[in-house]
Formats: sequence, structure tokens, C-alpha cells
Amino acid sequence: MDKITVPVLKGMKGKEKITMLTAYDYPTAKIVDNAGVHTILVGDSVGSVVLGYPNTIPVTVDEMIHHTKAVTRAVKQSFVIIDMPFMSYHESIVQAKKNAGRMIKESGAEAVKLEGGTKMKDVIRALVDIEIPVVGHIGLTPQSIHRMGGYKVQGKGAEVDALIADAKAVEEAGAFMIVLECVPRQLGKEITEVLSIPTIGIGAGPDCDGQVLVIHDLLGLLGDFRPKFVKQYCNLRQDIGGAVKNFIEEVKSGAFPDDSHSFH
Repeated sequence: MDKITVPVLKGMKGKEKITMLTAYDYPTAKIVDNAGVHTILVGDSVGSVVLGYPNTIPVTVDEMIHHTKAVTRAVKQSFVIIDMPFMSYHESIVQAKKNAGRMIKESGAEAVKLEGGTKMKDVIRALVDIEIPVVGHIGLTPQSIHRMGGYKVQGKGAEVDALIADAKAVEEAGAFMIVLECVPRQLGKEITEVLSIPTIGIGAGPDCDGQVLVIHDLLGLLGDFRPKFVKQYCNLRQDIGGAVKNFIEEVKSGAFPDDSHSFH
């Protein structure tokens, strides 16, 4: 696979499904990149799945840069996107440009992702104007969970027209791709058809131009709870737990280390 770029991703719309996974460290990014995923998102979900925060709100710009630097050191082919965390682009366009510029410059990522539709149109345009590629994100936006009252499906009833307007605003502002999270399948299809930029779904049905999952969900690392939109492809939590128990038992019994693991 050749190096994935913005023009490559835009050209895939309607021709080939785009794959996206999260990664937050060097070894995981190396595995994902070698497997051939098109895009790696260093999401602010790092707060919940790696750092132990209750949600994405506490994540900082410095933390995002730290984890993304590890990812970009590993990647040869995948396109790397860095999430702009809560309150890193909300105060002003000057603040957004400063933080986005720093995040791209210091992390090695090739694009930023930010949440919000119509309200963030001017911010997206400002970043695009200084040559920073932007991925939008609408629907369920985790940085807005307090307003939304939790992680709930968006885009039902009166919300439909507003979300379509958000999607169009993101595209008009210059974003080259957009994530649709937790919206009804039909709305995901409608937005995908109305936009000329690729849509990446997470709980938005099969008609989006691509799909994204959090790598820890895909690998079964987070326990028994799984959102409806997650497909778990293996159970590493169980495998890792079993391996650790075997290690403990062998150390206690003296089976490890044996002669083959000792120097002479």
C-alpha cells in the first residue's frame, strides 16, 4: 500500500471503503499500519481507554501530542489524524490556529479532527486557510456529553435537519472528511449521499464511506460492556489475563525460569 494522503482519501469516496482505527502508542500503531489500515486516529478517547479518565473532557493538548508522537514514529503508510481536545479550539480562532499548528508541528500528524458542525464552521475554515487539513465530527460528540446528557443516539426527529446542516457546514468550511457518530442508519446514508467528502461512520450504519472503531473495543480489552455499534474481533483481555495467571503460577512453582531461560 502506498502512503495515504488527503487526495487519496478524498478520491476513495464512492470507490473503496475507508478503514480507520485508533492507536495511542508505538507498538499498536506499528501493527495497525502493517496490517494496512488507511487512517489512524489518535483520538482523545485516549483519556478513557488508556489514561483512566471518566471521559474525554480532561485530555490536554500535551497529552495528545505525547501519544501522537509515539504513533507517527511507527507509521509508514497510514494517514495519521490527531484529535483536538476539549477547550483547545473553543475560545477563539487565534487559540485554535495556535493549538492546531503546534499539534501538527510537534506530533507529526497529518490532520486534526475537531467536533462540531455549524458552530465550528469559522474555526474549520481558519485552519484550512493556514494549510492544516481538518476532519470534522458530528452526531454524538463526546466533548458535549454534559449537554447531551450522556452517550445517546443523535439525529432523531427534529434533530435530522440540524445534523444535515452541520454536515454541509463542515464541508463548506473546507474539511476533507467527516466522522458521523451514533446516528440512525438512514441519516448516515443521507448525509453520505449529500456530501462530496468522505464520511466515516461509528454507529452510523454501513452506507458511510468508511468505518472507525476504537482499537481497544475491537480487541476486547475493555471488559464486558460494548456499545451496540462495536464488533469485537477477539478477546485479548481474557488472553492477557490468562497469560499473566500462567506466569504467576510458574514463578511460584519454579517452572519459570528454567534452564532454557538462564545464562551459562
